Amino acid sequence: MKKFKNFSKNLFKNKSGQGATEYILLLVVVVSLVMLFKEQIKTAVTSKIEDLKSGISSVNVQ
Repeated sequence: MKKFKNFSKNLFKNKSGQGATEYILLLVVVVSLVMLFKEQIKTAVTSKIEDLKSGISSVNVQ
């Protein structure tokens, strides 16, 4: 019985997998946000690329 008690105490104190779990949960949140705001992100990136293209073409002309 004492061995089981020590095992259960050590099991709850062991936090070696905690970091990996936190990274997985963070990744799930980020992926969910990207999926949720996919169209807004796509629109914003496309707009910025177009601004960058027009800025580059105006530099080349001068």
